[in-house]
Parts: sequence; C-alpha cells; structure tokens
Amino acid sequence: MADISVRGKLALRAATAASWASQQAGRGKGSMIGGLIALKIDPTIMAQLGRGRRTVLVTGTNGKSTTTRMTTAALQTLGAVATQADGANMDAGIVAALTANRTAALAAIEVDELHLPHVADALDPAVVVLLNLSRDQLDRVGEINMIERRLRAGMARHPDTVLIANCDDVLVTSIAYDHPNVVWLSAGSGWSVDATSCPRSGEPIMWEGDHWYSTGTDFKRPEPQWRVDEHTLYGPEGLELPLTLALPGRANRGNAAQAVAAAVAMGADAAAAAQATGTVDEIAGRYRTVEVDGRNARLLLAKNPAGWQEALSMIDPAATGLVIAVNGQVPDGEDLSWLWDVRFEHFEGTQVVAAGERATDLAVRLTYAGVEHTTVADPLRAIASCPPGQVEVLANYTAFRDLNRDLEVKAKARA
Repeated sequence: MADISVRGKLALRAATAASWASQQAGRGKGSMIGGLIALKIDPTIMAQLGRGRRTVLVTGTNGKSTTTRMTTAALQTLGAVATQADGANMDAGIVAALTANRTAALAAIEVDELHLPHVADALDPAVVVLLNLSRDQLDRVGEINMIERRLRAGMARHPDTVLIANCDDVLVTSIAYDHPNVVWLSAGSGWSVDATSCPRSGEPIMWEGDHWYSTGTDFKRPEPQWRVDEHTLYGPEGLELPLTLALPGRANRGNAAQAVAAAVAMGADAAAAAQATGTVDEIAGRYRTVEVDGRNARLLLAKNPAGWQEALSMIDPAATGLVIAVNGQVPDGEDLSWLWDVRFEHFEGTQVVAAGERATDLAVRLTYAGVEHTTVADPLRAIASCPPGQVEVLANYTAFRDLNRDLEVKAKARA
C-alpha cells in the first residue's frame, strides 16, 4: 500500500484512540467517530487510504449493502478485500473501512448515491456498480433527476472506470449512456414510477415488453451483455452459469448478477464469483429469522417506495402474521407521504399489525388500502400479538435498527 503522509498518520492515530474510547464507553465499535476525526484532521485521508488499491464502488437507491456483500464475496476469490461490514456508506464509514484493512489490495465499498462523485474522485475506482435510481427521502436526498445529472457528471470525470449499469433502469442508463467504458446488464426494474419521462429530453418513456425508448430522441435501452433469470446467469460469449442464492427475491438475483459482472471486470473467474455470491445469507441482520415469544420472525428492511414494493413481494403468503414497522426519524425521512405510493392491498388471510413510532400514520394508509389490521406501536409486542408460527417483519431504517437493539437486550436478559 502507498505511504501515508505525516498528517495522515496523525489522523489515523487519533482515529484509533477515538474508536478505543468509544468502545470503552460502551458506545459501539467506534469506527464512525474514528472516521470523522481522521477526516477532520486530514481531509485527504480517504484518497491516501485508497491509493494502490483496485476498488469497486457500489451505489444506487436500493440493494447497496447486499450487492456490496456479494461483490466482496466474489472478489475474495482473488484475495483479501477491504469493505464495510455495517453498511456505513458515507465518508466517515468509508474511511473506517479502508483503515480497518490497510493491507488489502482490493476494496468493495458501498457509497451513498449523493456521495458517489467525490468518493470516486478520491478513490479513482476501477469499477462502479450502478444498481438503480428512484425516489428516496425527499427531505434528505431531493429531486431524483437532479441526482441523475450529478452522477452523470461525476462519472464523466472517470472515463477509464468500468461502469456496471442496469439497462432496465432508465435513470441508471442515462448516467452511463455516454460513458466510454460500460458493461450493460439486465437486472430488472420492478419500479418505474420515477422514470416515466426521459431524464435527458423530458419526452415520454415508452415500454414494449422489456425494451424501452424515449420518444423523439435516440435514447433507448441498450442491449445487455449480462442477464439473469430464475435459475441462470447469462454472460458474454454464450456464458451460462447456475445462480443459486441464499437470499430471497428477484431483486437479489439482479444484485448477484451485478456483483459477478463487477468481479469479472476485476479479473475474477465468473463461475467462482457466481458460486461465492450464493454464500451470502445475511446482511447486517436483514433476512435472518429470530425466535420471539414462540414466533419465528423473519426480519426484512425497506427504506423507500421501490424498496418497500420489492420487500412486500418477498412476504410469505403462508405466514401467520405480518408486522409492518415505520418510524419517521431523520435517517428515515420525516416526510411519510411515500406511504401512499406503496401498494399494501394484498394481504388476505394474514394478520397484519401496524407498528413503529408512526404506527398511526401507517394504520391510516392500511385502512384506505382495505387491509384489516391492528395497531401495536412496539414492534416486539406487535410480533407477540401475532398467532404462533412464522411472522414476517418489515421495517424501515430506524425501526429495523431499534428492533435489532431490543432483540439483543432481550437475548442478554434471557441469557
């Protein structure tokens, strides 16, 4: 790895001390505070830590953590990989991840879409994975076409970087359309509400089966070099590989395909990379099943309309209960108007419970959707209110975080 400047070494020593103090105080691992302090002392520390590494950056509105974990697994067929274990995808978390594994020659880094341009400038990535782009928390992220233009300009500064771009997503395609080094991949797009008009001309987007095009311009869906179906991953030159995953859902098959394509662009063997993605079975507590008062609760996370729609498609119709937990804190977005964009209508035969700090807002939405439900604000109590058996739990960001914390407290008390 490249040498770190004197100021950079001072920044890293201060970060290590801050992380240790945070751990001693019982406030977690301390990686975030360490990263913040390192950047405060030396704003160039991210670039210094990235020098000499071959890096994959993964961004998009949904699927970043899962795809980063799968990309890490695929790249580990080549050697050690620096990455985030906790999904901290802004500057401090990225610095912490690169600091934690200084010797790894490879890195797979999850990046918040708002941060991608300046992170790419700092790390000069070999590959950028562009998953999807849709409306997120409007009070934090802002208008989606503005994000698309910002990412397009950011990627234009890195013509040698390989973009793995989902051609089924209109906005992602616009980001990569003029780039000289693109690998197009068909990962599917279950949410097209935010791309009904062309991001370049404003003309309507027309769909003909899987193909789409902008009326009045030459902007259209490129032909993919990679695609995936329910069983198989198809690649360049007639490549066909079985793709067997531990994670559920169509979206995760698309995530895995993009992880494999990124690893192959980095020099990995496609078959080994595809097999490695199948070893990923949990991402920071997501998809795991825990026992709660005699119920087997499977935990799912969703953070925006597109993510909620995909997560709802994963709900097992045989489940005895469904707990939907919604908070409205700053990381979630305090504006919950997005609830009215999610289709909650199809839960006949399943007991539904509205939970979370904003359970009453959710209950109003469920009432208008015609979904019979009860309201129990505390998610643990909501789970316990369901009939014994399998309970699906779908929560937004801070509701998911707080539920996992409460489960840990409950487990320690029981132990």
